[in-house]
Formats: sequence, C-alpha cells, structure tokens
Amino acid sequence: MPASFDLVMFDLDGTLIATAPEICDAVNDTLRRFEMPEVTQVNDWIGQGTHELLIQALAYVGGVAVADVRASSTLAAIAAEFDVHYQTRCGTRSQLYPRVPETLTALRGQGIKLAVVTNKEARYTRTVLDVHQLMPLLDWVISGDSLPTKKPHPGGILACLEKFGVANDRALFVGDSSIDVATARNAGVQVWALPYGYNMGQDIAASLPDRVISDCSALL
Repeated sequence: MPASFDLVMFDLDGTLIATAPEICDAVNDTLRRFEMPEVTQVNDWIGQGTHELLIQALAYVGGVAVADVRASSTLAAIAAEFDVHYQTRCGTRSQLYPRVPETLTALRGQGIKLAVVTNKEARYTRTVLDVHQLMPLLDWVISGDSLPTKKPHPGGILACLEKFGVANDRALFVGDSSIDVATARNAGVQVWALPYGYNMGQDIAASLPDRVISDCSALL
C-alpha cells in the first residue's frame, strides 16, 4: 500500500473512532431537558454532522417531518443545549477501532501524509481526537464547518490534495458510509471502506467502494 499512495485521508466517526454511545448520551441529555422521549441509539443518523443528527432525532421522537423540525422556533435553543451536553460527553464513552493508532503510526513512519475529513463540527472533532491521542499522528484535519461545503461535496478531499501536492491517483480515502464513498468518487480518488461503522443500517459493500477492509491494519 505505501508504494501506491502518498496521502491517506480518513473519515472519523465509524472509521477511526466509535463515537455513537457518547453522542447518544448527549442527545438523551438534551431530550430529557426538554421533557421529550429518549432514543436508544443514534447510529443510523451519524454521517452528516451532529446538528443534522439532532434534527433527525427530534423528528423521530416527535413523530414529525424533518422539515418541520428545521422550521421550528425552538430548534436553536435545543441545539444550544445539545452543544453543552456533547461538549461534556465528548471522549467519555467513545473507543478507538482495532489497530488504529498502530496503523497511523506505521503509515506516518513511511512518510505518508495523513488527514481526517469529517462532517463532525470542529469543536467536537478536536476534543475526540485529543482524548484518543490521535492529533499528533495527523498532518491535517478538516471538519464539517472548516469549509463552506461538507461531504459528499469533494471540497475537503480536494483541499488535502492541494495542500500536500498529491495527485488524485496517489491518494486514498478511507471511510465507513455511502457518504464517504460518494465523496471520494466526486473527488476522483480511490476509496476503501470499513464494514463496522455507521452507514445508516446498510451494507457498505452496496456502495461499491474500491475495497472493503476488515480493519485499518489492511492499509499496511
């Protein structure tokens, strides 16, 4: 693999770190505050950033359309409450997936540039990466609010290619969802997918990545 790629970019949630439990905790903290029913899991809503996830959760517990939640006069207050709870919960129940730090360390030792391109907002991204001690292993991080666009728009990947001076055919994106596959396709780079993340309950193989790998160590 190192002979084939000069840059490897990763999604975060469901790819490097299992974050669903603590996101679910923060959602339920928020729902309790507003005397709403709680949810048992948020896995199927992960991928578009936590603000979109919160909207999906509110629509679910309220039995209303997502558009109605977006138009609600209370959404801003609920989102502000969620922000407080997720900042507190960040890093408390998330876990690294198998072989992640070892793989990043080995790739970095071979001179490969490493980046994260995620739809998670920067204030949460930094906290989770810091808690799990991944920041020193990364050359760059692009979050969901770092650019005017987010995945599946290819802007994050294209920014990485430009920053590191890497051609499309020398770059790889690693993710866990159809959003990640679409982003890589839109950017014209290869994409490998992990089967254990958050893909809205769907088999990632159906999204036709270039390769499905069992864990990150396959990169070596």
